[in-house]
Amino acid sequence: MSIELHRGTFTAVMGPSGSGKSTFLNCAAGLDRPTSGSVWLGDVELSGLDEVQLTELRRERIGFIFQAYNLLSSLTVEENVTLPLRLANRKTDSAFLHQVLTAVGLGEHLKRRPSELSGGQQQRVAIARALITHPDVVVADEPTGALDSHSSKQVLELLRNVVDSMGQTVLMVTHDPVAASYADSVVFLADGRLAGELHRPTSEQVASRMTHLGEW
Repeated sequence: MSIELHRGTFTAVMGPSGSGKSTFLNCAAGLDRPTSGSVWLGDVELSGLDEVQLTELRRERIGFIFQAYNLLSSLTVEENVTLPLRLANRKTDSAFLHQVLTAVGLGEHLKRRPSELSGGQQQRVAIARALITHPDVVVADEPTGALDSHSSKQVLELLRNVVDSMGQTVLMVTHDPVAASYADSVVFLADGRLAGELHRPTSEQVASRMTHLGEW
């Protein structure tokens, strides 16, 4: 069975523990190689790339957001956000940096360090960092897992907004039906296989599908 994620859409991936969510995400992002089948990013088949090429592709074309923010404590907000560009020896586009920082609501916190920010603000720094390279896709692994409900709502609204206003493509693994309801579609996994899909889901529909996932 195949799945296609269209540009400018927000897709959530759900399933019980051990269903293969992280493996799916890692294969999609070029972190793991599938034992069979193929993964394409645009017109590039990832399995045909060597490790150096995969590293370059991940750096240039994929943005990553993790449950742990993975910010460098010694760097400011601006320095953390632009780190991927410096690692790739790319010049920072000041106008786009301003656009991204404004979009995530951190324009006034440029010179602060992570210790001076709340958890929700730190995750917004991580989102800005994922966006700064103009990636083809942003992959998010439980991005609200370490946040309270208020911060989670802000982060999910932000991800929804970057899809709607910036045309960004987002692929998110989550265990939360409410988080999944912000997506355009939800892909369900069970025992390492695709087990259905919901479009324009509500949290109630997602929760119900998860409850009956064993019937698929």
